Amino acid sequence: MVVGSVQFPQMHPVSGFRLGTVEAGIRYAGRRDLVVMELCEGSRLAAVFTSNAFCAAPVTICREHLDKSTPRYLVTNTGNANAGTGRQGYEDAKACCQAMADIAGCSTEQVLPFSTGVIGESLPVERITAGLPAAFEGLSEDGWEDAGWGILTTDTVPKGASVQVPMGDRMITISGITKGSGMIRPDMATMLAYLATDAELPDELLQACLHDAVDASFNRITVDGDTSTNDSCVLVATGRSGVAITDVNGDDYHRFCRAVTEICEALAQAIVRDGEGATKLITIDVTGARDEDEAARVAYTVAHSPLVKTAFFAGDPNWGRILAAVGRAGVDGLDLDALTIHLDDVCIVSQGGRDAAYEESLGQAVMQRDEIGIVIDLKRGGAHTRVWTCDFSYDYVKINAEYRS
Repeated sequence: MVVGSVQFPQMHPVSGFRLGTVEAGIRYAGRRDLVVMELCEGSRLAAVFTSNAFCAAPVTICREHLDKSTPRYLVTNTGNANAGTGRQGYEDAKACCQAMADIAGCSTEQVLPFSTGVIGESLPVERITAGLPAAFEGLSEDGWEDAGWGILTTDTVPKGASVQVPMGDRMITISGITKGSGMIRPDMATMLAYLATDAELPDELLQACLHDAVDASFNRITVDGDTSTNDSCVLVATGRSGVAITDVNGDDYHRFCRAVTEICEALAQAIVRDGEGATKLITIDVTGARDEDEAARVAYTVAHSPLVKTAFFAGDPNWGRILAAVGRAGVDGLDLDALTIHLDDVCIVSQGGRDAAYEESLGQAVMQRDEIGIVIDLKRGGAHTRVWTCDFSYDYVKINAEYRS
């Protein structure tokens, strides 16, 4: 089930960036599961990866290859994470890179591998390498939607976002796709995400823009509190628009960064809307904190509470669960009489307990909505953060219990 509308949008092609998708039978027959992306000569690439110590072999290789060369090809397989596979997993991922390099006529270090799916199983290298020629032949600047389907695991819909931004008398394009549904609690970004633009930026500005955009978007979502071994997010700049953005203090750079952040926020929210078994999108705003870390600690404590999440699934305005989560967030010297908690526009907590004007029927009306806001004002400072999460349903347990079957 998807909360609200997650429709794949019209994607603006990015000049110099092509995508090809095939059915390689990596885990299931009749399913798009192998995607090749081609970066034109002269492209730049910024990336962020998982902080999980058990990072997958392709993540390790991506980091190594980025230190040695500028990428020309990205290869993504679903159905198998190639994580927890030891030295053999590393060699398998390298073999896929070599196969792609042989087809494209580039060096192995110019290929970045990405994998997603079941952890701890050997990568079916032969199926991947057998599918690469057809994916290469199918490369197209219009291949975004097929690629959106081709990177999914337990997701139910593909997720994309695209925008065109005027820069003087020219226009730049930014387009992106992502996958993610479970194992969502970023310490970078728990998903795979690929963004591309035809603007030209130096490496340091591109990396800084992606880092800030990820922190404001993918690092502000959670479905279940788990962080994957394979998290990767890349931003490619082909430079084909003729628009060069070089001044970190200039209006063009700030306009570009705002657009990238908006794309990332749209993709991040789409992940939560398609969270495994999700029936409600919950936005948690914590205001009045002493610093952003304190605000985030409170927001994530509420967002990760199984009792809070199951109450939202049931449509039960059990405000005591939210109150208890705030209380155990580890905020020193919290003034219980000062803070307030709202469900949308309904105040549920003030003066250290249930708000005097609160009635169960008011909370019940809010809890029937598909999209609900929790606003927690700590009344102790000027810092704020926002986190997006979802409820826990019966289907979440079913999906994960049957994941490998």
